[in-house]
Amino acid sequence: MKGDYLIYQLSNEVRKSCKIDNELFRKYGVKRGLRNENGSGVLVGLTNIGNVVGYEKDADGSLNPVPGKLYYRGYELNDLVSPVLKGRGFGYEEVAYLLLSGQLPDKEELELFAKTINERQALNHRSMVRIVDLETVPDIMNVLARCVLEMYISDPDADNISWDNLVRQSIDLIAKMPTIIAYAYNCYRHSIQGRSLNIRHPKEGVSIAENFLYMLKNDNYTELDVRMLDLLMMTQAEHGGGNNSTFTVRVTSSSRTDTYSSIAAGIGSLKGPLHGGANLKVVDMIHHLMENIHNWEDIEEIDNYLNLMLDKKAYDGSGLIYGIGHAVYTLKDPRAEVLKETAALLAEEKGRSKEFAFLKTIEQEGIKCLSAVRAKKSTGGKSSMPVCANLDFYSGFIYEMLGLPKELYTPIFAMSRIVGWCAHRIEEIHFEGRRIIRPAYMNVLGVRDYIPLEKR
Repeated sequence: MKGDYLIYQLSNEVRKSCKIDNELFRKYGVKRGLRNENGSGVLVGLTNIGNVVGYEKDADGSLNPVPGKLYYRGYELNDLVSPVLKGRGFGYEEVAYLLLSGQLPDKEELELFAKTINERQALNHRSMVRIVDLETVPDIMNVLARCVLEMYISDPDADNISWDNLVRQSIDLIAKMPTIIAYAYNCYRHSIQGRSLNIRHPKEGVSIAENFLYMLKNDNYTELDVRMLDLLMMTQAEHGGGNNSTFTVRVTSSSRTDTYSSIAAGIGSLKGPLHGGANLKVVDMIHHLMENIHNWEDIEEIDNYLNLMLDKKAYDGSGLIYGIGHAVYTLKDPRAEVLKETAALLAEEKGRSKEFAFLKTIEQEGIKCLSAVRAKKSTGGKSSMPVCANLDFYSGFIYEMLGLPKELYTPIFAMSRIVGWCAHRIEEIHFEGRRIIRPAYMNVLGVRDYIPLEKR
Protein backbone atom coordinates (compact mmCIF):
# COMPACT_ATOMS: atom_id res chain seq x y z
CA MET A 1 0.00 0.00 0.00
CA LYS A 2 2.87 2.36 0.77
CA GLY A 3 4.16 1.71 -2.73
CA ASP A 4 0.78 2.69 -4.20
CA TYR A 5 0.80 5.91 -2.19
CA LEU A 6 4.32 6.67 -3.43
CA ILE A 7 3.19 6.24 -7.04
CA TYR A 8 0.21 8.54 -6.38
CA GLN A 9 2.45 11.15 -4.76
CA LEU A 10 5.05 10.98 -7.51
CA SER A 11 2.32 11.18 -10.14
CA ASN A 12 1.10 14.47 -8.68
CA GLU A 13 4.64 15.87 -8.62
CA VAL A 14 5.27 14.73 -12.20
CA ARG A 15 2.01 16.35 -13.30
CA LYS A 16 3.08 19.70 -11.83
CA SER A 17 6.62 19.46 -13.22
CA CYS A 18 5.36 18.92 -16.79
CA LYS A 19 3.39 22.17 -17.00
CA ILE A 20 4.75 24.69 -19.51
CA ASP A 21 2.95 27.95 -20.28
CA ASN A 22 1.57 27.96 -23.84
CA GLU A 23 2.69 31.55 -24.28
CA LEU A 24 6.32 30.46 -23.97
CA PHE A 25 6.01 28.44 -27.19
CA ARG A 26 4.94 31.58 -29.04
CA LYS A 27 7.55 33.76 -27.30
CA TYR A 28 10.45 31.54 -28.38
CA GLY A 29 9.02 30.59 -31.79
CA VAL A 30 8.86 26.89 -30.95
CA LYS A 31 7.28 24.81 -33.71
CA ARG A 32 5.17 22.37 -31.70
CA GLY A 33 4.82 19.04 -33.44
CA LEU A 34 7.36 20.38 -35.95
CA ARG A 35 4.49 22.31 -37.53
CA ASN A 36 4.54 25.91 -38.76
CA GLU A 37 1.79 28.36 -37.77
CA ASN A 38 0.04 27.79 -41.11
CA GLY A 39 -0.11 24.04 -40.47
CA SER A 40 2.65 23.03 -42.87
CA GLY A 41 5.51 20.86 -41.66
CA VAL A 42 8.86 22.32 -40.63
CA LEU A 43 11.43 21.44 -43.29
CA VAL A 44 14.00 19.18 -41.60
CA GLY A 45 15.44 17.14 -44.47
CA LEU A 46 15.64 16.28 -48.14
CA THR A 47 14.70 13.04 -49.86
CA ASN A 48 14.50 11.39 -53.29
CA ILE A 49 11.91 8.82 -52.21
CA GLY A 50 8.36 10.10 -51.71
CA ASN A 51 6.54 13.39 -52.16
CA VAL A 52 3.20 14.35 -50.59
CA VAL A 53 1.45 17.30 -52.25
CA GLY A 54 -1.65 18.90 -50.79
CA TYR A 55 -1.06 22.61 -51.28
CA GLU A 56 1.18 25.14 -53.00
CA LYS A 57 3.13 27.89 -51.21
CA ASP A 58 3.05 31.50 -52.29
CA ALA A 59 6.09 33.75 -52.02
CA ASP A 60 4.71 35.17 -48.76
CA GLY A 61 4.41 31.67 -47.28
CA SER A 62 0.62 31.40 -47.53
CA LEU A 63 -0.81 28.06 -48.61
CA ASN A 64 -3.12 27.45 -51.57
CA PRO A 65 -5.03 24.14 -51.62
CA VAL A 66 -4.58 21.85 -54.64
CA PRO A 67 -5.89 18.35 -55.44
CA GLY A 68 -3.65 15.93 -53.53
CA LYS A 69 -0.94 13.95 -55.27
CA LEU A 70 1.41 11.28 -53.96
CA TYR A 71 4.64 10.44 -55.76
CA TYR A 72 6.87 7.39 -55.35
CA ARG A 73 10.35 8.16 -56.72
CA GLY A 74 8.81 10.81 -58.97
CA TYR A 75 6.01 8.59 -60.32
CA GLU A 76 2.43 9.56 -59.45
CA LEU A 77 0.51 6.97 -57.43
CA ASN A 78 -2.43 7.03 -59.86
CA ASP A 79 -0.14 5.86 -62.67
CA LEU A 80 1.40 3.11 -60.56
CA VAL A 81 -1.96 1.65 -59.49
CA SER A 82 -3.61 1.94 -62.92
CA PRO A 83 -2.66 -1.61 -64.06
CA VAL A 84 -4.03 -3.05 -60.80
CA LEU A 85 -7.28 -1.11 -61.12
CA LYS A 86 -7.67 -2.61 -64.58
CA GLY A 87 -7.17 -6.11 -63.19
CA ARG A 88 -3.72 -6.71 -64.67
CA GLY A 89 -1.23 -8.20 -62.25
CA PHE A 90 -0.26 -7.26 -58.70
CA GLY A 91 1.53 -4.05 -57.95
CA TYR A 92 3.00 -4.08 -54.43
CA GLU A 93 6.15 -5.94 -55.48
CA GLU A 94 6.68 -3.47 -58.32
CA VAL A 95 6.25 -0.53 -55.92
CA ALA A 96 8.63 -2.15 -53.43
CA TYR A 97 11.30 -2.56 -56.09
CA LEU A 98 10.79 1.05 -57.19
CA LEU A 99 11.01 2.49 -53.67
CA LEU A 100 14.17 0.56 -52.84
CA SER A 101 16.04 1.00 -56.12
CA GLY A 102 14.68 4.28 -57.43
CA GLN A 103 13.86 2.67 -60.78
CA LEU A 104 10.88 0.81 -62.24
CA PRO A 105 11.82 -2.84 -62.86
CA ASP A 106 11.57 -4.50 -66.24
CA LYS A 107 9.68 -7.80 -66.48
CA GLU A 108 12.71 -9.97 -65.72
CA GLU A 109 13.81 -7.84 -62.74
CA LEU A 110 10.29 -7.82 -61.28
CA GLU A 111 9.93 -11.60 -61.61
CA LEU A 112 13.29 -12.18 -59.91
CA PHE A 113 12.47 -9.70 -57.14
CA ALA A 114 9.06 -11.31 -56.49
CA LYS A 115 10.63 -14.79 -56.55
CA THR A 116 13.34 -13.73 -54.06
CA ILE A 117 10.76 -12.33 -51.65
CA ASN A 118 8.59 -15.42 -52.02
CA GLU A 119 11.52 -17.71 -51.21
CA ARG A 120 12.29 -15.74 -48.02
CA GLN A 121 8.76 -15.59 -46.61
CA ALA A 122 9.07 -18.77 -44.57
CA LEU A 123 10.19 -18.39 -40.94
CA ASN A 124 12.85 -20.53 -39.30
CA HIS A 125 11.94 -22.83 -36.42
CA ARG A 126 13.23 -20.44 -33.73
CA SER A 127 11.05 -17.58 -34.99
CA MET A 128 7.95 -19.78 -35.14
CA VAL A 129 8.52 -21.03 -31.59
CA ARG A 130 8.91 -17.47 -30.31
CA ILE A 131 5.62 -16.38 -31.91
CA VAL A 132 3.75 -19.32 -30.38
CA ASP A 133 5.43 -18.51 -27.06
CA LEU A 134 3.97 -14.99 -27.26
CA GLU A 135 0.46 -16.14 -28.17
CA THR A 136 -1.20 -14.46 -25.19
CA VAL A 137 0.07 -10.97 -26.05
CA PRO A 138 -3.11 -8.98 -26.83
CA ASP A 139 -1.60 -6.62 -29.42
CA ILE A 140 -0.09 -7.99 -32.63
CA MET A 141 2.00 -4.83 -33.07
CA ASN A 142 3.96 -5.67 -29.92
CA VAL A 143 4.53 -9.23 -31.16
CA LEU A 144 5.69 -7.82 -34.49
CA ALA A 145 8.15 -5.42 -32.85
CA ARG A 146 9.61 -8.17 -30.70
CA CYS A 147 9.91 -10.60 -33.61
CA VAL A 148 11.67 -7.97 -35.71
CA LEU A 149 14.14 -7.42 -32.86
CA GLU A 150 14.65 -11.19 -32.67
CA MET A 151 15.68 -11.19 -36.35
CA TYR A 152 18.84 -9.44 -35.14
CA ILE A 153 19.85 -12.64 -33.31
CA SER A 154 19.61 -14.85 -36.39
CA ASP A 155 21.30 -12.31 -38.71
CA PRO A 156 25.04 -13.13 -38.93
CA ASP A 157 25.81 -9.59 -40.13
CA ALA A 158 23.19 -7.62 -38.24
CA ASP A 159 25.20 -4.43 -37.58
CA ASN A 160 26.70 -4.08 -41.05
CA ILE A 161 25.35 -0.91 -42.72
CA SER A 162 26.89 -1.42 -46.16
CA TRP A 163 24.65 -0.91 -49.20
CA ASP A 164 24.43 -4.63 -50.01
CA ASN A 165 23.65 -5.65 -46.44
CA LEU A 166 20.96 -3.02 -45.96
CA VAL A 167 19.23 -4.16 -49.16
CA ARG A 168 19.44 -7.80 -48.02
CA GLN A 169 17.92 -6.92 -44.65
CA SER A 170 15.20 -4.88 -46.35
CA ILE A 171 14.17 -7.78 -48.59
CA ASP A 172 14.09 -10.11 -45.58
CA LEU A 173 11.83 -7.71 -43.67
CA ILE A 174 9.48 -7.19 -46.62
CA ALA A 175 9.22 -10.98 -47.01
CA LYS A 176 8.88 -12.03 -43.39
CA MET A 177 6.65 -9.37 -41.85
CA PRO A 178 3.43 -10.71 -43.50
CA THR A 179 4.26 -14.21 -42.25
CA ILE A 180 5.00 -13.01 -38.71
CA ILE A 181 1.71 -11.08 -38.60
CA ALA A 182 -0.36 -13.97 -40.00
CA TYR A 183 1.17 -16.49 -37.59
CA ALA A 184 0.89 -14.11 -34.62
CA TYR A 185 -2.80 -13.55 -35.30
CA ASN A 186 -3.49 -17.28 -35.67
CA CYS A 187 -1.81 -17.83 -32.28
CA TYR A 188 -3.77 -14.94 -30.76
CA ARG A 189 -7.00 -16.36 -32.20
CA HIS A 190 -6.19 -19.77 -30.71
CA SER A 191 -5.19 -18.44 -27.30
CA ILE A 192 -7.72 -15.64 -26.76
CA GLN A 193 -10.71 -16.89 -28.76
CA GLY A 194 -10.27 -20.64 -28.29
CA ARG A 195 -10.18 -21.33 -32.05
CA SER A 196 -8.16 -23.91 -33.97
CA LEU A 197 -4.47 -23.13 -34.44
CA ASN A 198 -3.61 -23.04 -38.14
CA ILE A 199 -0.03 -22.42 -39.28
CA ARG A 200 0.20 -22.52 -43.07
CA HIS A 201 3.49 -22.47 -44.94
CA PRO A 202 3.60 -19.67 -47.55
CA LYS A 203 2.58 -20.67 -51.06
CA GLU A 204 5.10 -20.67 -53.89
CA GLY A 205 4.72 -18.35 -56.85
CA VAL A 206 2.01 -16.01 -55.51
CA SER A 207 2.05 -12.35 -54.48
CA ILE A 208 2.63 -11.04 -50.96
CA ALA A 209 -1.03 -10.00 -50.75
CA GLU A 210 -2.31 -13.44 -51.77
CA ASN A 211 0.09 -15.26 -49.46
CA PHE A 212 -1.05 -13.14 -46.54
CA LEU A 213 -4.71 -13.97 -47.18
CA TYR A 214 -3.83 -17.65 -47.67
CA MET A 215 -1.89 -17.86 -44.39
CA LEU A 216 -4.84 -16.27 -42.59
CA LYS A 217 -7.84 -17.78 -44.36
CA ASN A 218 -6.65 -20.84 -46.29
CA ASP A 219 -8.42 -20.63 -49.69
CA ASN A 220 -11.36 -18.59 -48.42
CA TYR A 221 -10.72 -15.49 -50.53
CA THR A 222 -11.51 -14.24 -54.04
CA GLU A 223 -9.39 -12.76 -56.79
CA LEU A 224 -10.93 -9.35 -56.04
CA ASP A 225 -9.96 -9.74 -52.36
CA VAL A 226 -6.34 -10.21 -53.37
CA ARG A 227 -6.43 -7.26 -55.75
CA MET A 228 -8.00 -5.04 -53.09
CA LEU A 229 -5.39 -5.93 -50.46
CA ASP A 230 -2.62 -5.45 -53.00
CA LEU A 231 -4.02 -2.02 -53.80
CA LEU A 232 -4.25 -1.11 -50.11
CA MET A 233 -0.63 -2.13 -49.60
CA MET A 234 0.46 -0.01 -52.56
CA THR A 235 -1.28 3.09 -51.17
CA GLN A 236 0.31 2.56 -47.73
CA ALA A 237 3.84 1.71 -48.89
CA GLU A 238 5.27 5.21 -48.52
CA HIS A 239 4.21 8.71 -47.48
CA GLY A 240 7.26 10.95 -47.41
CA GLY A 241 9.91 11.34 -44.73
CA GLY A 242 7.88 13.50 -42.38
CA ASN A 243 5.16 11.11 -41.21
CA ASN A 244 5.69 10.08 -37.61
CA SER A 245 6.84 6.48 -38.07
CA THR A 246 9.12 7.16 -41.06
CA PHE A 247 10.67 10.13 -39.25
CA THR A 248 11.20 7.83 -36.25
CA VAL A 249 13.04 5.37 -38.49
CA ARG A 250 15.17 8.19 -39.92
CA VAL A 251 15.98 9.62 -36.47
CA THR A 252 17.08 6.24 -35.11
CA SER A 253 18.95 5.39 -38.31
CA SER A 254 20.91 8.64 -38.06
CA SER A 255 22.52 7.22 -34.90
CA ARG A 256 23.75 4.23 -37.00
CA THR A 257 21.84 1.70 -34.92
CA ASP A 258 21.05 -1.65 -36.51
CA THR A 259 18.19 -2.11 -38.97
CA TYR A 260 16.01 -4.19 -36.64
CA SER A 261 16.18 -1.68 -33.76
CA SER A 262 15.28 1.14 -36.12
CA ILE A 263 12.33 -0.72 -37.69
CA ALA A 264 11.04 -1.79 -34.25
CA ALA A 265 11.02 1.90 -33.27
CA GLY A 266 8.96 2.67 -36.38
CA ILE A 267 6.50 -0.08 -35.44
CA GLY A 268 6.14 1.45 -31.99
CA SER A 269 5.35 4.82 -33.54
CA LEU A 270 2.82 3.39 -35.99
CA LYS A 271 0.99 1.61 -33.18
CA GLY A 272 -0.15 4.98 -31.78
CA PRO A 273 -3.84 5.81 -32.24
CA LEU A 274 -2.94 9.19 -33.78
CA HIS A 275 -1.00 7.41 -36.56
CA GLY A 276 -1.57 3.83 -37.72
CA GLY A 277 -4.43 3.15 -35.33
CA ALA A 278 -6.66 5.82 -36.86
CA ASN A 279 -8.57 3.42 -39.13
CA LEU A 280 -9.91 1.59 -36.06
CA LYS A 281 -11.42 4.88 -34.88
CA VAL A 282 -13.13 5.32 -38.26
CA VAL A 283 -14.63 1.81 -38.25
CA ASP A 284 -15.97 2.23 -34.71
CA MET A 285 -17.45 5.62 -35.63
CA ILE A 286 -19.13 4.33 -38.80
CA HIS A 287 -20.76 1.47 -36.87
CA HIS A 288 -21.97 3.99 -34.30
CA LEU A 289 -23.46 6.17 -37.05
CA MET A 290 -25.15 3.18 -38.67
CA GLU A 291 -26.83 2.38 -35.35
CA ASN A 292 -27.82 5.95 -34.44
CA ILE A 293 -28.89 7.39 -37.80
CA HIS A 294 -32.24 5.81 -38.66
CA ASN A 295 -32.54 6.85 -42.31
CA TRP A 296 -29.20 6.49 -44.09
CA GLU A 297 -30.47 8.62 -46.99
CA ASP A 298 -31.83 11.51 -44.92
CA ILE A 299 -29.25 14.28 -45.33
CA GLU A 300 -30.85 16.47 -42.69
CA GLU A 301 -30.72 13.71 -40.07
CA ILE A 302 -27.13 12.91 -40.99
CA ASP A 303 -26.03 16.56 -40.80
CA ASN A 304 -27.75 17.05 -37.45
CA TYR A 305 -25.93 14.08 -35.94
CA LEU A 306 -22.55 15.02 -37.42
CA ASN A 307 -22.94 18.54 -36.01
CA LEU A 308 -23.71 17.05 -32.60
CA MET A 309 -20.45 15.13 -32.88
CA LEU A 310 -18.53 18.25 -33.83
CA ASP A 311 -20.10 20.01 -30.85
CA LYS A 312 -18.86 17.18 -28.57
CA LYS A 313 -22.45 16.15 -27.75
CA ALA A 314 -22.48 12.77 -29.51
CA TYR A 315 -20.36 9.67 -30.02
CA ASP A 316 -17.11 9.88 -28.01
CA GLY A 317 -17.19 13.60 -27.17
CA SER A 318 -13.93 14.28 -29.03
CA GLY A 319 -15.45 16.83 -31.41
CA LEU A 320 -13.93 14.90 -34.33
CA ILE A 321 -15.24 13.17 -37.42
CA TYR A 322 -12.61 10.48 -37.77
CA GLY A 323 -11.19 10.00 -41.25
CA ILE A 324 -12.01 13.56 -42.35
CA GLY A 325 -9.06 15.94 -42.59
CA HIS A 326 -5.32 15.47 -43.11
CA ALA A 327 -2.10 17.24 -42.14
CA VAL A 328 -1.12 17.81 -45.79
CA TYR A 329 -3.97 16.94 -48.17
CA THR A 330 -6.66 19.58 -48.62
CA LEU A 331 -8.97 19.11 -51.63
CA LYS A 332 -8.51 15.33 -51.85
CA ASP A 333 -6.33 12.49 -50.59
CA PRO A 334 -5.23 10.57 -53.72
CA ARG A 335 -5.02 7.34 -51.74
CA ALA A 336 -8.66 7.56 -50.69
CA GLU A 337 -9.67 8.34 -54.27
CA VAL A 338 -7.77 5.29 -55.52
CA LEU A 339 -9.45 2.98 -53.02
CA LYS A 340 -13.02 4.13 -53.64
CA GLU A 341 -13.31 2.76 -57.17
CA THR A 342 -12.31 -0.82 -56.30
CA ALA A 343 -14.05 -0.66 -52.91
CA ALA A 344 -17.34 -0.13 -54.74
CA LEU A 345 -16.77 -3.36 -56.70
CA LEU A 346 -15.83 -5.21 -53.52
CA ALA A 347 -18.94 -3.92 -51.72
CA GLU A 348 -21.07 -5.22 -54.59
CA GLU A 349 -19.37 -8.63 -54.43
CA LYS A 350 -19.87 -8.85 -50.65
CA GLY A 351 -23.47 -7.58 -50.68
CA ARG A 352 -22.58 -4.40 -48.79
CA SER A 353 -23.34 -1.74 -51.39
CA LYS A 354 -25.90 -0.04 -49.13
CA GLU A 355 -23.29 0.37 -46.36
CA PHE A 356 -20.75 1.66 -48.87
CA ALA A 357 -23.25 4.23 -50.17
CA PHE A 358 -23.82 5.38 -46.57
CA LEU A 359 -20.06 5.68 -46.08
CA LYS A 360 -19.78 7.94 -49.14
CA THR A 361 -22.66 10.08 -47.83
CA ILE A 362 -20.88 10.44 -44.47
CA GLU A 363 -17.75 11.51 -46.35
CA GLN A 364 -19.66 14.14 -48.33
CA GLU A 365 -21.62 15.52 -45.38
CA GLY A 366 -18.72 15.21 -42.94
CA ILE A 367 -16.58 17.44 -45.16
CA LYS A 368 -19.44 19.93 -45.46
CA CYS A 369 -20.17 20.09 -41.72
CA LEU A 370 -16.53 20.25 -40.63
CA SER A 371 -15.76 22.95 -43.20
CA ALA A 372 -18.66 25.06 -41.93
CA VAL A 373 -17.46 24.75 -38.32
CA ARG A 374 -13.89 25.68 -39.30
CA ALA A 375 -15.12 28.69 -41.30
CA LYS A 376 -16.93 30.01 -38.21
CA LYS A 377 -13.79 29.64 -36.11
CA SER A 378 -11.40 31.25 -38.63
CA THR A 379 -10.06 34.63 -37.51
CA GLY A 380 -8.61 37.77 -39.04
CA GLY A 381 -10.47 37.33 -42.29
CA LYS A 382 -8.42 34.22 -43.08
CA SER A 383 -10.40 31.40 -44.61
CA SER A 384 -9.72 27.93 -43.24
CA MET A 385 -8.10 25.30 -45.46
CA PRO A 386 -10.51 22.86 -47.11
CA VAL A 387 -10.67 19.30 -45.79
CA CYS A 388 -11.07 15.91 -47.43
CA ALA A 389 -11.49 12.27 -46.48
CA ASN A 390 -8.17 10.57 -45.82
CA LEU A 391 -6.98 7.03 -46.45
CA ASP A 392 -8.24 5.80 -43.06
CA PHE A 393 -11.82 6.75 -43.92
CA TYR A 394 -12.03 3.85 -46.38
CA SER A 395 -9.30 1.40 -45.37
CA GLY A 396 -11.02 0.09 -42.24
CA PHE A 397 -14.28 -0.64 -44.09
CA ILE A 398 -12.29 -2.40 -46.81
CA TYR A 399 -10.54 -4.58 -44.22
CA GLU A 400 -13.99 -5.50 -42.87
CA MET A 401 -15.22 -6.49 -46.33
CA LEU A 402 -12.09 -8.63 -46.76
CA GLY A 403 -13.05 -10.46 -43.57
CA LEU A 404 -9.94 -9.27 -41.73
CA PRO A 405 -10.20 -8.76 -37.96
CA LYS A 406 -9.58 -5.36 -36.40
CA GLU A 407 -6.51 -6.70 -34.58
CA LEU A 408 -4.77 -6.77 -37.98
CA TYR A 409 -5.61 -3.30 -39.33
CA THR A 410 -2.50 -1.57 -37.99
CA PRO A 411 -0.16 -4.57 -38.52
CA ILE A 412 -1.20 -4.62 -42.20
CA PHE A 413 -0.28 -0.92 -42.34
CA ALA A 414 3.15 -1.88 -40.95
CA MET A 415 3.73 -4.70 -43.45
CA SER A 416 2.83 -2.27 -46.25
CA ARG A 417 4.96 0.64 -44.97
CA ILE A 418 8.04 -1.52 -44.24
CA VAL A 419 9.44 -0.85 -47.72
CA GLY A 420 9.12 2.91 -47.27
CA TRP A 421 10.83 2.68 -43.88
CA CYS A 422 13.69 0.64 -45.35
CA ALA A 423 14.16 3.01 -48.29
CA HIS A 424 14.31 6.02 -45.95
CA ARG A 425 16.71 4.21 -43.60
CA ILE A 426 19.14 3.48 -46.43
CA GLU A 427 18.92 7.08 -47.65
CA GLU A 428 19.43 8.49 -44.12
CA ILE A 429 22.53 6.37 -43.55
CA HIS A 430 24.20 6.94 -46.90
CA PHE A 431 23.30 10.45 -48.08
CA GLU A 432 26.13 12.98 -48.38
CA GLY A 433 26.74 15.23 -45.38
CA ARG A 434 24.88 12.91 -43.00
CA ARG A 435 24.69 13.90 -39.34
CA ILE A 436 22.87 12.52 -36.33
CA ILE A 437 19.44 14.17 -36.01
CA ARG A 438 19.58 16.29 -32.89
CA PRO A 439 17.09 19.17 -32.64
CA ALA A 440 17.11 21.57 -29.68
CA TYR A 441 14.78 21.98 -26.71
CA MET A 442 14.92 25.22 -24.70
CA ASN A 443 14.86 24.84 -20.93
CA VAL A 444 12.42 27.38 -19.44
CA LEU A 445 12.63 26.33 -15.80
CA GLY A 446 15.66 28.42 -14.85
CA VAL A 447 18.41 27.74 -12.31
CA ARG A 448 17.65 26.73 -8.71
CA ASP A 449 19.90 26.55 -5.63
CA TYR A 450 20.52 23.08 -4.27
CA ILE A 451 19.01 22.42 -0.82
CA PRO A 452 20.79 19.83 1.38
CA LEU A 453 18.66 16.81 2.34
CA GLU A 454 18.54 17.70 6.05
CA LYS A 455 17.08 21.16 5.27
CA ARG A 456 14.22 20.04 2.99
